[in-house]
Amino acid sequence: MENNKIKLITRTGILLAVALVVQMGGFPQPITGPLINTVLYLAALLVGSWGGIIIGVCTPVIAFMRGILPAPLGPMIPFIALGNGVLVIVFSLLKGKNKIFGIIIASLAKYLILFTAVSFIVDVPDKIAQIMSLPQLFTALSGGVIAMLAYKALWAIGMDRTKEMPEDKKQ
Repeated sequence: MENNKIKLITRTGILLAVALVVQMGGFPQPITGPLINTVLYLAALLVGSWGGIIIGVCTPVIAFMRGILPAPLGPMIPFIALGNGVLVIVFSLLKGKNKIFGIIIASLAKYLILFTAVSFIVDVPDKIAQIMSLPQLFTALSGGVIAMLAYKALWAIGMDRTKEMPEDKKQ
């Protein structure tokens, strides 16, 4: 039991570190966004909802504190964190039935949160509103695809042999 807790904490820390390295890499948003979403999906698969939520809340806050997230996006931090958390929770709930369906619904949920925030709640410039709308759906979907490929690779090399991958879930 204690070894499992240590493994989960270690994996969560490693995934958070990967997310921070991606954020600090200076990559453009079309690369950074999908990679951060990849980490969130992998967290849901490898460490569960709580680890993914922790990562999803930490990444926008740390990005803002480090100056990676531009100042005009400051008011969006709670909604980015909420969107990340909802993505992890929705995917975690649906991944056992069908991972692809889970990615689609989780991505739509995150998109709807961010779109609603910039449309009705937070007053941000139009350019920021555009960035926080449809591109977020695409980055979440592509992050899910990358995560599935990475997860299959991790499973193949024995990194997640805590459970057997059933034949019908290999998607």
